[in-house]
Amino acid sequence: MKSFGEKKYCIAQQVHGCSIAEVSVNSAACVPEVDGLITIDPKVLLGIYVADCCAIYLVDRRNRAIGLLHSGKKGTELHIAELALIKMSALYSTNPQDVVAQLSPCIRPPFYEVDFAAAIRGQLREAGVSEIHDCGENTGSDLQKYYSYRIEKGKTGRMCALLSLNRFEVEQ
Repeated sequence: MKSFGEKKYCIAQQVHGCSIAEVSVNSAACVPEVDGLITIDPKVLLGIYVADCCAIYLVDRRNRAIGLLHSGKKGTELHIAELALIKMSALYSTNPQDVVAQLSPCIRPPFYEVDFAAAIRGQLREAGVSEIHDCGENTGSDLQKYYSYRIEKGKTGRMCALLSLNRFEVEQ
């Protein structure tokens, strides 16, 4: 695992699927064949790359667990957000009502025929998450600000989404 300041950097080797790995400071730097990472380890920095797909940030405020997911058309169809919540519940006793979700910029209509951001929001609500934030930004609409795999026909960069726990307890 690579260091990123005081944190150990862990990235998903994304395959446009719905597999999710639990990671810790002892995990490999790149977790093969997953599109989501979850942890309770405050020494870990989660990372994924996107260029039209949505980065979904999940934070369990009560149990201090986090998840970072890569979800495009296929991941959304496979319900990766719901699967992450199920895995977080099994491993960390996460209750979806305690989760804050944030959706990153991603491609949206009219630049893409599928509004997977809307589908993700619906799936999160269906799973019991009530606090869902969506920046509403469309990667297809501003190539000066965002990379867009679809608009740039695959010849583009990637945006890196990062998430980690603060090592200090937050007063409630």
